[in-house]
Amino acid sequence: MLTAISGINWGDEGKGRMVDLLSENADIVARYQGGNNAGHTVINEYGEFKLNLIPSGIFRPNVVNIMGGGMVIDLEHLTKEMKRITDRGIKITPENLKISDKATIVLPYHVQLDILEETRLTEVTGKPYGSTRRGIAPVYSDKYMKKTVRMSDLFFEDDLREKIYDIVTYKNLLINKGYGADPVDPEEIMNWLKEYGYPFREYVCDCGEYLRKASEEGKNIIFEAQLGALRDIDFGIYPYTSSSSTIAAYAPIGSGIPGIKLDKSIGIMKAYSTCVGAGPFTVRMTGEEAEQLRKAGNEYGAATGRPREVGAFDVVASKYGVILQGADEVALTKLDVLSYMDKIPVCVAYDIDGEITTQFPSGLRLDIAKPVIKYLDGWKCDISSCRKYEDLPENAKKYIEFISKEVGCYIKYISVGASRDEYIEA
Repeated sequence: MLTAISGINWGDEGKGRMVDLLSENADIVARYQGGNNAGHTVINEYGEFKLNLIPSGIFRPNVVNIMGGGMVIDLEHLTKEMKRITDRGIKITPENLKISDKATIVLPYHVQLDILEETRLTEVTGKPYGSTRRGIAPVYSDKYMKKTVRMSDLFFEDDLREKIYDIVTYKNLLINKGYGADPVDPEEIMNWLKEYGYPFREYVCDCGEYLRKASEEGKNIIFEAQLGALRDIDFGIYPYTSSSSTIAAYAPIGSGIPGIKLDKSIGIMKAYSTCVGAGPFTVRMTGEEAEQLRKAGNEYGAATGRPREVGAFDVVASKYGVILQGADEVALTKLDVLSYMDKIPVCVAYDIDGEITTQFPSGLRLDIAKPVIKYLDGWKCDISSCRKYEDLPENAKKYIEFISKEVGCYIKYISVGASRDEYIEA
């Protein structure tokens, strides 16, 4: 069984929590895109963890975790992330963590370029993209310019040094001649790769071949996405997107087995809306209303710690996300957070210059869209101890059923708390 778990909205939907839960029956968990620009928060018997690069199946001793070729990997960050996990008793070895030889390495000058450009946009135009300043856009840009280093390059030092010198000469045209920053020293990059890259050589393998054989053997494989459909480079709220494909259909490609088809797509969405970064967010709450929901849901970015924008559940955006992800079923997370509300707002349509639409727009139409809000009755009680659908208050069930009908997808999983066992399977 090949199952993709991906985000329906802007990211931060709770994918890591669901991967950690569903990986109980998995043989392999594979990350297929993105880098350390977003995070997955996982709470289990070992405690609370914030993962940026390592797949969320790492806490299951019998699960093999794959970092696929579609990823971009900051090896210094990976080193520190691995240490944070192993220091708490979690075993990580080349047997349970495998890194694709085709994965791209985020180098220090990618981070530098990201910071330089985001600073320029902020100070000169006042229109930053909301980048995490972790080098993701620059490294994906270089990937398609064919001017990057991949994990396989770590095995050939002479060729690697020659490649680094060639690339750094090119990058300094922008860093030094363009932004006016000090030029990058290629030997410093080589030393960085030796310090942070060489220790991972034993983890590197042909992950595509490994996954192909596993699929032929009937292994259960979960593909883990980063961010959500609305941050996809092609279909998201461009240009306020990530620089990779967050779509479930990309899972076989980014993990290394493009010729193999998915069996199931599970979409993850929150019971309300959140968003980190710049760009249009039609359902944005402000003031005390926003702060109350933010605090109730502890809505701060797992990668950056930035306060998330919060808002009503967005039917228009979520229905679009369900379609993009080809979701067969949905997991609805953080339903318990809404328990304090008397009336729960839901955005059922957009008003665009007087035109009421339920179709998700793009470009300027999205920028000027205003939410059409419907209010549903709240349940005003703690639901964190509920473990069966029938245990939920009647108004909570009505809210779930309304959301399911509006987005056009069956809600199979409902989380009522942050811990692994605090969920309901409908």
